[in-house]
Amino acid sequence: MEKEDWLLLILFRETLIKPFAMSKRKAKESGGTNGECISQVQKILRERFCHHCAAEKLFGIEHQYRHLLDLLKRTTVHGESNSALIIGPRGSGKTALLNRVLKELKEMKQVRGNLLEVRLNGLLQTNDKVALKEITRQLNLENVVGDKVFGSFAENLVFLLEALRKGDRSSSCPVLFVLDEFDLFVHHKNQTLLYNLFDVSQSAQTPVTVIGLTCRQDVLELLEKRVKSRFSHRQIYLMNSFDFRQYITIFKKQLALPAEFPDESFAQQWNTNVQHLSEDKTVQDVLRNLFHYTKDLRSLHLLLMLALSHVTVHHPLITASDLQEASKQYRTDSRANIVHGLSVLEICLMIAMKHLNDVHEGEPFNFQMVYNEFQKFIQRKAHCMYNFEKPVVMKAFEHLLQLELVRPIERPNIRAQREYLLMKLLLDNTQIMDALQVYPNCPVDVKQWAASSLSWL
Repeated sequence: MEKEDWLLLILFRETLIKPFAMSKRKAKESGGTNGECISQVQKILRERFCHHCAAEKLFGIEHQYRHLLDLLKRTTVHGESNSALIIGPRGSGKTALLNRVLKELKEMKQVRGNLLEVRLNGLLQTNDKVALKEITRQLNLENVVGDKVFGSFAENLVFLLEALRKGDRSSSCPVLFVLDEFDLFVHHKNQTLLYNLFDVSQSAQTPVTVIGLTCRQDVLELLEKRVKSRFSHRQIYLMNSFDFRQYITIFKKQLALPAEFPDESFAQQWNTNVQHLSEDKTVQDVLRNLFHYTKDLRSLHLLLMLALSHVTVHHPLITASDLQEASKQYRTDSRANIVHGLSVLEICLMIAMKHLNDVHEGEPFNFQMVYNEFQKFIQRKAHCMYNFEKPVVMKAFEHLLQLELVRPIERPNIRAQREYLLMKLLLDNTQIMDALQVYPNCPVDVKQWAASSLSWL
């Protein structure tokens, strides 16, 4: 799971509103009503941000939306089997697009209750056997399988597919398979699961549609020939091609409250405030920085979630300062923050690694090279630094390794000497220099050494 997803889940579980007390009964009742509105706002927007629930409509991908809707409608209404891939970078709206299409499909009278969904994820179902058990569970076929003992995975798969194949197109309930992280299923042994799913979608029996979601554009090249021949080669691309003006529109739609919000006056006040925010120069600067950094909509959701966490009964509307504070929290460099807690000796080792990277153009280094670089600095500036023994320096180096500021290139060998294991620095020069600027009581000579463009000779 990515950093943005973890942060969104953590924020989603936070306490919504701090308890408050008011002395007068009338003020208490009005405060309770306002608190209910705030609670509803938090619930609606957090579900939208965390669960990829699209707002009123999807922006900029209307053509892809119509294509996917038509594809799934042919399966659910006419019993036509299909297969397709939704391809796009992370955060481009693949899951939101699929969820929006399924929501509209389920609202149709002829589709309602007439579609079985099976959702698999390549990160969770790491092999075909685990995937098969999950399919059995989601289709409620455990009672069919019962206590049957299968001699092999192939027998189990054949039995389940036969259960799916019973019936014809007119009497069978359509089944939709959604394969998230589709490219990871390609690496399963012999691609057995993909082969059989695509084979069923090509047969004239139970209507089955297979939808794969992936961020790899070369995923078709990874399919075996027998699997590729059974795939329909339908591909839907999402590319985040919107400009900044459209990005502002997305920002407004993501924060806007729906028309069916219980308190109309509060909803109008909230939406008016969102409109003013979108026109504020400070907010536009914050959004422009994020837009140039990444067009990933999940990053926008995380920014809005951080701003939403400031909303309380006593602070009922999001302000420009909330978004500025959220932007600072979002752009906080976690690794650079770790540097602030290092000792001066560890800081010196980081600077020595920085110089080695500059001199050797990013080539791996070992502890002995770092130690020699540190010794050059000590000999040059002996009056400002205590000359530590080599085991002490080694201990400081190992601490950097534990903090994951440095990592070995290869798995350490038992026979290999620790001093000569090849390492790589995981911070760039800018991160080191920015951390040094705010490092408390850093010696001036150490800062000058870090700022020098060449290693001490």
